[in-house]
Amino acid sequence: MPTRSPRSSLSRSQPELILNLGSCLAVLAIVAIVSYLLARERDSVEQSAKRSSSNIVQLIESDILRNVKLYDQSLRRLIWAVQHPDLLQVRSQLRQQILFNQTFAAPVRGNILWLDAKGEVRGDSLNVVPRQASLADSVAFQAHRDNPGLGLFISPPFQARWGNLDWCISFSRRISRTDGEFAGLAMGVLRLSYFSQLFERLDIGTDSSINLLNTDGQLLARQPSRPQAPLIGSDFSARANFQRILSEHSGSFTAPSGASGAQRMYTFARVGDLPLIVLVAHSTDEVFQSWRRTAALVSVATGILCIGILWLTLLLARELRRRHDAEQGLAALAATDSLTGLANRRQLDQVLRQEWARAQRNRQPLAILMVDVDHFKAYNQRHGHAGGDHALREVARTIERCIRRPADLAARYGGEEFQVVLPETELSGARLLAERIRASVQQMPSFDSDARPVTVSIGIGLYTPGTQQDLAGLLGTADEALYRAKANGRNRVEGPLE
Repeated sequence: MPTRSPRSSLSRSQPELILNLGSCLAVLAIVAIVSYLLARERDSVEQSAKRSSSNIVQLIESDILRNVKLYDQSLRRLIWAVQHPDLLQVRSQLRQQILFNQTFAAPVRGNILWLDAKGEVRGDSLNVVPRQASLADSVAFQAHRDNPGLGLFISPPFQARWGNLDWCISFSRRISRTDGEFAGLAMGVLRLSYFSQLFERLDIGTDSSINLLNTDGQLLARQPSRPQAPLIGSDFSARANFQRILSEHSGSFTAPSGASGAQRMYTFARVGDLPLIVLVAHSTDEVFQSWRRTAALVSVATGILCIGILWLTLLLARELRRRHDAEQGLAALAATDSLTGLANRRQLDQVLRQEWARAQRNRQPLAILMVDVDHFKAYNQRHGHAGGDHALREVARTIERCIRRPADLAARYGGEEFQVVLPETELSGARLLAERIRASVQQMPSFDSDARPVTVSIGIGLYTPGTQQDLAGLLGTADEALYRAKANGRNRVEGPLE
């Protein structure tokens, strides 16, 4: 065959490999860039949600601090008035004005009470005539009675004893006599529904919530309120999320909900120095809902683009392969003898020059076999051109079967003559191969009616390193040996003269 090395397949695969590698790198770059941009957008959405939640927390914190300050001012005013007995001797209407801030103490928030040392109600901001009741069993009363230095005390949530039994918390301060003995309590009651109404004005989503808790983990207010939502007074102190919130003053984090297991984004802050915590819990599904739609759309578009690039790359690679195969086919046709399928004269001359240069460079021997079909003109006359062509094809196949090394080349030299190039081959090896070719051709089935076999005469030319010889001289030596083989009776092998 004309091709003598895997260079053609390598040259075909290399551009295709580069094209496929470049296409894959382009797809990976697109995917990496899109993934980076989507990750940045997700981070931006998350930060925006945290800022929004932080603003809500700060707004609620400010409102709570303002209310606590107003309550504390009213409690201090009440204590001051109680500690001046001469102010309490006036008639009841004026005393009500002195004891309580009527503008602040409204039913929507709650009321302010004055309790004596026994826990009996002595004054009520909502009633000129105090209601008859004892709050000696309340947490606030007992705490102040037992701890003189307690200061402003915020009670756990409790249900009001009057009216519609709303949930409330109380702000209270101790009333002491001049000798420091316990004289009662100034208590401001705040309805927790006030916070629910405050939270209702803030839109945070259908699956998110605003919560107010105390540092003991008790839920004071929650909005929106749902049937499955925790009730006021529920205890969250044992939950891991609350323990994390309690250990930090403020911040944000994302964690599974202790109740449902769904991912939540928690933003929280302590209300000043008070034992209160404002918590906004956002559903991550709601926070990232818009981003997920965008990510899905961009991912689909990117996927289509990448598939398109890979598909076009495959089409282009196929076309390049077809073009390369066509070029290889044309190159093979240009280097192949159309009758015998061996290398043609053009390919033979090129290989001869290459092998001659290699033999010179590496100082290795080079052998040439000149093969001529005996009595071919007479054979051609007996069997016609078709029979002669058939005989040449069979002789060519036989010569090619005898060649076993990839570097050896068999070519049609012209007419009924063939030439075999044997790189790095000594005279003994060349003679052995020549004899194999001669014997194999002689053993071919006869094409003649009188059973006369086809035979060949072979001349050997040999280049030995260190001798003064050129390529033309080598070919001339082989040609002379062939002439002697014919002159000595044909169907024989002749080597170079010593």
